[in-house]
Amino acid sequence: MTDIMVIGAGPAGLMAAEVAAAQGLTVTVADAMPSVGRKFLMAGKSGLNLTKNEPLDAYLAAFGPLPDGLRTTLSVFGPQELMQWAQGLGQPLFTGSTGRVFPQAMKASPLLRAWLARLGAAGVTLRTRWRWAGWQGEALVFDTPQGRQLITPKATVLALGGASWARLGSDGAWAQYLPEVVAPFAPANMGFVVDWSEHMAKHLGAPVKAVAMSAGAVTTRGECIISARGIEGGGIYALSRAMRNGSPLVMDLLPDWTLAQIHAALVRPRGKASLTNHLRKVLRLDPVRLALLAEFGLPFPDDLAPLIKALPVHHQGPRPLDEAISTAGGVRLDALTDDLMLHARAGVFCAGEMLDWEAPTGGYLISGCMATGLRAGHAAAD
Repeated sequence: MTDIMVIGAGPAGLMAAEVAAAQGLTVTVADAMPSVGRKFLMAGKSGLNLTKNEPLDAYLAAFGPLPDGLRTTLSVFGPQELMQWAQGLGQPLFTGSTGRVFPQAMKASPLLRAWLARLGAAGVTLRTRWRWAGWQGEALVFDTPQGRQLITPKATVLALGGASWARLGSDGAWAQYLPEVVAPFAPANMGFVVDWSEHMAKHLGAPVKAVAMSAGAVTTRGECIISARGIEGGGIYALSRAMRNGSPLVMDLLPDWTLAQIHAALVRPRGKASLTNHLRKVLRLDPVRLALLAEFGLPFPDDLAPLIKALPVHHQGPRPLDEAISTAGGVRLDALTDDLMLHARAGVFCAGEMLDWEAPTGGYLISGCMATGLRAGHAAAD
């Protein structure tokens, strides 16, 4: 018999297990995959961005509108608390110029190893290749290498992830066991399909720099990438919620220039230069921005300046769900108490990306998942 069963061994589940075990309870963590933290490790391959070192109000604002209970949860384990936690695992950190916080090792594996060692020392039991298959009465049902197992803990934390990157374990299959409380999944922090013309072929893989992009009420100066699949990258991810909801993407190719400055440059004598060379010379536009202007601006209007300041970037919608960094949808927040317990099933708590919320990249998603895991773990232990 175990006091607490945690299902899902990502950041939210491991955090729930840690805080429950710290209260002297027996904790078992079950995960369907052969090893734990697979999506966490993938996130760390290009440098594990743990959180964003910024004032709490700015940090919370990045998550968008939140119910009071979730806002409190994120406040209790914000950037400062997460940094102290990581340093407590013996992981030195550094903060980049944009406020993003990384382990000095620039990957997730050393931190995960230290975390699992601490959990083992606290008596937490890990079960891999244990796939949750719903309930049988009050018992949790697991399909395991040893056959079907029924477990009846005193409390349960579900930390099953979203519905993207199925090969890493986040396949959303758990939704079938909670149909009354799950909002449909949708991609988040994803790229968008663009049917590029042939003239863009030489620019595939190129970064788009020195632009501002807007969708709805959100504007970013982040970069994006022109890929064979469309347009993606941090700048696009920051706008992905608004774009997914129908707001058009608009790109300012010269965000540091006023409309009047562009007008003044464009009226300079062109001589025998082609229009492209004229734009390159007087506006200092690089080949990528010139290509985007042609891709979405032709035939050019007589007055090019407004188009340069607000170029509509047409796309064919989000990339497929399984390619998204994260997902919206999942367990509706109105189906949970402030302690993240299901109204319909006492003693069952939910945490992490399986909740119907949406966090941007840049450290918010990982730290937010860990904050909800901490809240659910404490509540389950209580």
